[in-house]
Amino acid sequence: MTESQKTQTQRNWSVPETEVVQRVHQRLEADGSDVLATIVDVDGNAYRRPGAKMLLDDAGDGVGSITAGCLEDDILRAAESVRGTGQPELVTYDLMDDDDDVWGLGVGCNGIIEVLLEPLTPSYRSATDAFTEGRDVAVLTVLSVHGEDVDASDTDSPLAYGDRAYYHPGEDRLSTPSDDDGASGDGGETTEADWPIDVLSEPASELAGRGRANVIDLEVDGTRLEVFVDGIAAPAELVVFGSGHDVGPVTELASKNDFRVTVVGFRGAVDLAERFPDADRTVTTSPGTIEDDLEMGLDDRTYAVVMTHNFVDDRLAVETLLDAGVPYVGLMGPHERFEEMIEEFDAEERTITDDDRSSLYTPIGLDLGGGSPYQIAHSIVAEVLAVHNDRDPRHLRAREGHIHDRIEVEADPTPPK
Repeated sequence: MTESQKTQTQRNWSVPETEVVQRVHQRLEADGSDVLATIVDVDGNAYRRPGAKMLLDDAGDGVGSITAGCLEDDILRAAESVRGTGQPELVTYDLMDDDDDVWGLGVGCNGIIEVLLEPLTPSYRSATDAFTEGRDVAVLTVLSVHGEDVDASDTDSPLAYGDRAYYHPGEDRLSTPSDDDGASGDGGETTEADWPIDVLSEPASELAGRGRANVIDLEVDGTRLEVFVDGIAAPAELVVFGSGHDVGPVTELASKNDFRVTVVGFRGAVDLAERFPDADRTVTTSPGTIEDDLEMGLDDRTYAVVMTHNFVDDRLAVETLLDAGVPYVGLMGPHERFEEMIEEFDAEERTITDDDRSSLYTPIGLDLGGGSPYQIAHSIVAEVLAVHNDRDPRHLRAREGHIHDRIEVEADPTPPK
């Protein structure tokens, strides 16, 4: 492998998860033999959690990561077997032994990782379509089917290993590949009636909304099923108000951290798209018509950074964002400037409630001690991530238990009728 190829591989490994899903969406239109690798379960500790993905294209390149880089080469080799058979495979990597003898790699992740490798077929299109359209979706994949005798695989169940369906929580709807145009015949010829959606809908909805994944064990009419529920949440929206050069590092880092970024400017003299190439969208508007001009809307999944450096523009933007119920409004500037803004609100008889104050973060950012543009941007994006992930920022050495939250979701065997 040349140095250029090594550099490209490193870049592909570190791409945001949103870019991995977007690449999957693009590759669905290609006539190739790509393989999708997804972590379905972790016992112990590992670098990534269930739901992490890596796309392995037929040129032998990988996009995305499922470990810190220690298993990716082995995953590439395993993908060749999947290409040869055209069938999904569940591969287990036991890294509990911290010895250098584990594949000679000395990975020491201290966990057992199960990875599902499957041919990338049109059966996955519903997931990527939902993602690109900003909708949550849960991908349901059957991992095992057993009769009353756990060791028996002979059952009357219409479901089989590798069968797939999708749950769309926004519509409370299940679809299967045979329901979707262009996907018939991939992932099994199942129908909505074949899936115990009354049991799976609740955990699927929760996992989709949180962008998490879990294996659900359930029993239906004497048949035990293991279903991998991969929740793919629509990317969170970050709206950055401002057109100064300090907006660039914030936009770049937010984009790399899986936010869909919109930059809003209030002065038409600046070409926002050219100045901020990492933004997904740019909008030029006025402070009084923000909601009308933002097609993506403002809601409880929108996060906002206000850094126009213009007091009047900032005040009008903050008022609009608070009225819209945005959960995070980060405002650039010192405490004194915010107190002056409060006085202006009071003069206009616009009361800043306790709920408003809980959403307002000013001065913006975590106290990381840095003062350069990128250090400030790291401070801002880190704070947005902490709020988005419902975390109280602190040193990981002070955290007990696993670094990544474990999502324990079970299917209720007797859902209400």
